[in-house]
Amino acid sequence: MLNGINTSGRYLTVTGGSPSTYVNKNYSSNGFMSGDMRYDLDSQCIKVFDGSNWISLVSGNATIELSYEAQSLLDWASKKRLEEQLLEKQAQENPAIKDLVDQIKLKQEQIKMVQTLLNSPGDNEIKPSMVP
Repeated sequence: MLNGINTSGRYLTVTGGSPSTYVNKNYSSNGFMSGDMRYDLDSQCIKVFDGSNWISLVSGNATIELSYEAQSLLDWASKKRLEEQLLEKQAQENPAIKDLVDQIKLKQEQIKMVQTLLNSPGDNEIKPSMVP
C-alpha cells in the first residue's frame, strides 16, 4: 500500500489508486469493536468494522512514473555523460584532442572568472585589458 506520495512536483505523476477506508473510534454493543477485521468469503474481500457497519477494503492500482520533463532531462544527462566519456577516452588516446580539451577547460575557467568579476559588487567597470 502506498501512503503519502507527494505529487506536488513537476517530475512525478501519480494516477489511479483508491482512498483508504476511514474507521471511526466507535465501540459497538453487538460484540464487535471498531477496527475489527474479517475476510468475507461471499465478496472475497477483507472488511473492517467501523463501529456500525462492515466496510470493504478497496484495493486499487496506482501508477507512478516520471513526468515527460523528468524523462527528457535524464535522457539529456545520459547523452551528455556518454559524450564526455567518449571525449575523455579520445583525449587519452590522441594528443591533438587532449590539447583541444585542455584549451576548452582553460576557456571555461576564464569565462567563470569574467562572470565572477561581472557579478561582484561595486561600480568598477571591467575593461577589455582586464579580461584574459
